[in-house]
Amino acid sequence: MTKPFEKLTGIRHFFAAASYSLGGAKRLLGEAAFRHELGAFAVAMIAFVIVGATFFQYLAMGLLFLLMIAFEAINTAIEEIVDRVSPEISDMGKHAKDLGSLACLCVIVANGGYAFYVVFLSKFLGG
Repeated sequence: MTKPFEKLTGIRHFFAAASYSLGGAKRLLGEAAFRHELGAFAVAMIAFVIVGATFFQYLAMGLLFLLMIAFEAINTAIEEIVDRVSPEISDMGKHAKDLGSLACLCVIVANGGYAFYVVFLSKFLGG
């Protein structure tokens, strides 16, 4: 009988988890959509500098961007699992991928809407 897998604990677990997260970030960089989002975030940050955004506006944009990274990672995981489990075309696989894509779109709209507000409207609306 084989010995069960022994889970890491303490500081070893911390470094193992960090290694897994870095692997996920490396995988995400392989996604064109994520690279586009990264570029859009860079453009937004440059625009924030130009308009003199406040610290809290930078903070909110940064948090929205982290949320977008999380959603993009989950969407990529869904796509990878569907492709592995169901390599043939199926309605359920399509629905899973479409729903993941919709989740990403919602966060992209939130990011874009907030950036638009800060860059073009906040000075006029007193925000």
